[in-house]
Amino acid sequence: MNITFLLNGETVELAGADATTTLLDWLREERGLKGTKEGCNEGDCGACTVMVSDENGSRALNACILFLPQLNGKSLRTVEGIAAPDGRLHPVQQAMIDDHGSQCGFCTPGFIVSMATAHRNGARDFDDQLAGNLCRCTGYAPIIRAARSAADQPIPDWIADAPVTATANRFMPDSSDALAKLYEANPDATLVAGATDVGLWVTKGLRDIESVIFLAGCSDLKQVSVSDETVRFGAMADMNTVRAAIADLHPSYAEMIRRYGSVQVRNAATIGGNIANGSPIGDNPPALIALGATLHLRKGDQRRDLPLEDFFLDYGKQDRQPGEFVEAVSFSRQADRLKCYKISKRFDQDISAVCGCFNITVSGGVVSEARIAFGGMAGIPKRATAVENALIGKPWSEDTVSAAFSGFDEDFAPLSDMRASSSYRLETARALLSRYFAEDQGVATSVLEVQP
Repeated sequence: MNITFLLNGETVELAGADATTTLLDWLREERGLKGTKEGCNEGDCGACTVMVSDENGSRALNACILFLPQLNGKSLRTVEGIAAPDGRLHPVQQAMIDDHGSQCGFCTPGFIVSMATAHRNGARDFDDQLAGNLCRCTGYAPIIRAARSAADQPIPDWIADAPVTATANRFMPDSSDALAKLYEANPDATLVAGATDVGLWVTKGLRDIESVIFLAGCSDLKQVSVSDETVRFGAMADMNTVRAAIADLHPSYAEMIRRYGSVQVRNAATIGGNIANGSPIGDNPPALIALGATLHLRKGDQRRDLPLEDFFLDYGKQDRQPGEFVEAVSFSRQADRLKCYKISKRFDQDISAVCGCFNITVSGGVVSEARIAFGGMAGIPKRATAVENALIGKPWSEDTVSAAFSGFDEDFAPLSDMRASSSYRLETARALLSRYFAEDQGVATSVLEVQP
């Protein structure tokens, strides 16, 4: 592919770039910019963080799972481009020196870029902004102090980059219409949205992907619509955008989104990708299924809608035809009765052992409606229909909740794996229903708070 972008303020034009060459490998091996470090090579440690800017602003992204064509028409800054051309330090760099925020130094370039991006965006939730950058030496206190002390300093003028004209590429459509035509003609191609999943196929699975269609140019697929009746997310809406849109409507869902990926991952990952990959441990589908979401699919000029839970047929198998792609997902506006519980060994940025989402409506003390969905309990994201049926029409009480426990054995036969045993998953699912009931009765259940 032919691509054009800015690298630390200078125009780069690449002819015949390999579609699945990662930015990290290109920076280090082709450009000799080795300040961007390789740590985990899967988007977890933040050592490879870079700043990517376009007309929508600046984002911190993981270079290890970012393919070169995803930079087309954008501006890139690595740690080498954070200081001024004449050597003047960025405020966050000076603050890291003043506050002794660096020790061995391996993680420091990633921290600097994340801090500089947050500084440019005016973000002050420092714990969250830096949660995707790991340090094993200094600890986070001096790094957080550095971010805080630099926050009020002006944005350096050398950080602002001029727009760059993108190079046209056949396999980089600029709209959903162009995508529909291209994908129908090339149904064996791999669709790449944020590459937070496909990137690992390359870096960890060492897979050769022959044909790739990049979706970043399809701006109409990034649209988010919140009306009085419906919430609709275009498939290319990134998870930070989804989180912001959902925060006031369903805060428990928004908090789960915050936990399951770092800022860098949420900046890249898309809601359509999280659904379309069909993972049984993806965290969006259980929440959306509990909300009664509808999936909108498109093939060529033909569109069809189906309940999201019907999209997942079996492990690794979805109801999606060759050349058909996820266009959007939507659900009805509703009173907030949704609670999402993500159970993982590490609290933040870990794969769920169990993810349970509960949306139970109570009228006059009786359960009138229940939608309960889980990830990690089957080969697909799946509703707990037997549990739902055991609740509906019954008094909303502890006895009813206890009586519904047996429904979990009818709904699920989970596997044992490295994250959890089958018995643990079933026991946890029952406990989460009890937790939902307790919270609904006003009982404090947060594991992050200590009660006297």
